[in-house]
Amino acid sequence: MEKLKPQIVFEDKYLLLLDKPAGMVVNRAETTKGKETLQDWLEGNIDFWRKQKGRKSEEFKDFFARSGIVHRLDKETSGLLLVAKDEKVFADLQRQFKEKEVKKRYLALVHGQLVPKEGVVEASIARSPFNRQKFGVFLQGKKAKTVYRVLDYFQTEGGNFSFLELTPQTGRTHQLRVHLKFLGHPVFADEKYGGRKKSREDRLLCPRQFLHASFLSFTHPVGGKEMAFKSKLPSDLQIAMIKLGLLKGSKKYEC
Repeated sequence: MEKLKPQIVFEDKYLLLLDKPAGMVVNRAETTKGKETLQDWLEGNIDFWRKQKGRKSEEFKDFFARSGIVHRLDKETSGLLLVAKDEKVFADLQRQFKEKEVKKRYLALVHGQLVPKEGVVEASIARSPFNRQKFGVFLQGKKAKTVYRVLDYFQTEGGNFSFLELTPQTGRTHQLRVHLKFLGHPVFADEKYGGRKKSREDRLLCPRQFLHASFLSFTHPVGGKEMAFKSKLPSDLQIAMIKLGLLKGSKKYEC
């Protein structure tokens, strides 16, 4: 089986922008032993990290613990991911995320016809007391906000679908998937939040949850230049749409 590896979208002496493939876990953890993570890939393949070995910095220990990875994507979510090459760049990019200066957009296919075509979801999110591996909307949770826009509606023999552009205003774990479930329109092929029976049926057509980080913009920490990048919908998700009868001819989706 071919090893998963990210594609380098942009690189300079200060940072790295990757296009992460679906199926690749971002950070090492107890549950990832024996599996290569994006963090492992960085440390084994990118020269800048080899130069960091042996260095210690209490002030920037998170930078070293995370190998410069600034933010996260779920294992099954593909798309754009930022990596800093030194502690100061890492700290500045994290500040930009915290102060909501970084703009992110995702593409998602969901069940049903979501109306209205544009809207905002504001619903607090917390870890579920019933299943510690899941999150949900709870009054005592952390505030979470997602802006959505419908790009297309589809009506097929297999059901109705909405193709969405999602803009998270906060960064809670599983936020987009939880908010879409809360609206009654779960992400296609989402095993955790889409329902066991329905997600099993979906997986016959799509190998993973239909969610892709398609756009990322930020201010370069050195020089202050505005940077913006796009990532087209990956081939596995394009193929799933073709199987569903949603894509015909040469039509392709980008953010």
